[in-house]
Parts: sequence; C-alpha cells; structure tokens
Amino acid sequence: MRVRVSGRNLAVTDALKDTINNKLEKFGKYFKEDTEAQATLSVEKNRQIFEITIPINGSILRAEESTEDMYASVDKAIDKLNRQIEKYKTKLEKKYKGHDTIRFEYIPDVTPGEKSEAKIVRTKRFSVKPMDPEEAVLQMELLGHNFFVFTNGDTEELNVVYKRKDGDYGLIEPTF
Repeated sequence: MRVRVSGRNLAVTDALKDTINNKLEKFGKYFKEDTEAQATLSVEKNRQIFEITIPINGSILRAEESTEDMYASVDKAIDKLNRQIEKYKTKLEKKYKGHDTIRFEYIPDVTPGEKSEAKIVRTKRFSVKPMDPEEAVLQMELLGHNFFVFTNGDTEELNVVYKRKDGDYGLIEPTF
C-alpha cells in the first residue's frame, strides 16, 4: 500500500510523515501494493485534524479525528480505521467477492457480542413540500435534527440539507 501525506494550513514534517507511514504500515497486509491511501493533516484554530482515505473499487474507507495534538489525532484515526475494517469485513467480503484489491485473510473477525448487521427499527413517513435550502435549514433547526429532506422549489428535485461537524450546513443535490 502506498501512502500520500499532505497538509493543509500546515507544513508536514519528516517526523510526522514517518509516524504516519509506520502506523499505516500494519494496514499494508490488508491491501494490495497498488492501493493508495491519502492522509491529510490540517489545522483549524486549536484543532489538529488527521484524515485518512483508502479507496477500494468504488468504495471508500475513511477515518477523521481532531484533537489538540496531531499525534493523538493520528492514533485515534488509525484506531477508528482498524475498527472499521474489522466491523465491515463480512460486508466487504460479500461485496468484493472475486476482487483482488483487499486481502481478507489478514483481517480479524468481529469479536462476539458486537452487532454485525444494522437493522431498521423505525420507519417514518412525511409529506415533502417545496422550499428553498435556507427554509429547509430553518425547519431542520426547529425540529432539532442533523439533516432534513425536502423538495427544492427552484429545481423540483429531492435535496437534503445537513449540519456539518464544523457547525456549517451542507446541501446534497443528487444526480440521476
């Protein structure tokens, strides 16, 4: 596995690159040599953010963590990525059966007691009225939700607004 390390608002030192490469080296046994992982380090105010993205045949493994110390952010994101790989081993095996990008024999099985399948416990139905994205954000805030589905009054398409980790809002406009 190849690792590309880049920085945003931050000069990436050799020591930091070495630490990231050493920590990601253990994931090399899970993937083929031509798989490329993208590690991005960034700084926002007093937050040190580390993000790792590994594309696998149209799917993406991704982990992001932010703390006040970059090395702690790296450790937490690596742990999160490891748990993701363990948790989704079965799902990945089913989805990528016959593909040779990921090596399943090295991924440990999920420990007993963990839920392996998500189940839908509630279904909601609601009418979708046309509105603009700003009104949808207002409705979402009034409901106290993290996202809101609505019909865009201008395009008459189904859209989703959501609250981002940084406190701003995002708009999802699907294309068919």
